[in-house]
Amino acid sequence: MTDYSSRELKILVNLFILVTAVLVFALVAKEVVQGETQKFDELVLNSLRSGETEKLPIGPAWLTGIITDVTALGGATVIFLITAAVFFYLLIQRKYEFMWLILIATIGGALLSFGLKELFARERPPLVYHLLTVKSMSFPSGHAMISSIVYLTQGALLAKAQSNKNLKVYILTIAVFLVFLIGVSRIYLGVHYPTDVLAGWSVGLAWASLCWLAAKYLQKAKER
Repeated sequence: MTDYSSRELKILVNLFILVTAVLVFALVAKEVVQGETQKFDELVLNSLRSGETEKLPIGPAWLTGIITDVTALGGATVIFLITAAVFFYLLIQRKYEFMWLILIATIGGALLSFGLKELFARERPPLVYHLLTVKSMSFPSGHAMISSIVYLTQGALLAKAQSNKNLKVYILTIAVFLVFLIGVSRIYLGVHYPTDVLAGWSVGLAWASLCWLAAKYLQKAKER
């Protein structure tokens, strides 16, 4: 397989991921707006609460502490620090196309998340006690969305720099697993419905794929 055909294959895969993620988000959003997912959402949230009181999640107290730490990995402070560190690293390395990819993907994703939350205006789950203080709307999950964008994009960049295929797979697996844990933590802590998280994952993946395709296009145009 030539370099050209390999590049084209990667573009096709990214296009497939983009289209699939958009379709998943559209389907979930439609069902949420129509109220079709409410029973499922409430069932999952209630299953994660102790039978004695809705304020206590299932599991020992130390588990709640761990999950609270995990959810912070998708918070604004950690995301900002990681993005800034990677941005300046790429700046020093003079890898400007990847530097702008990271910046635009992250800032654009944050703006998109805010816009979608305001558009759908879904209230936070009222049926269980929130283990964290939250103020924004619920749909889609900002933590799930932004972590998908940042960790998958930066994981892909890190994997791209590796020559060992097993190491590439390992890096991408860690990125996906981290995004999964952050999303699940939002449900466990009672601040999001499961469909909020699924929507956040899908739109985050779609945005990351779109930014990656745009970077590939600009890189190819520059080589001409």
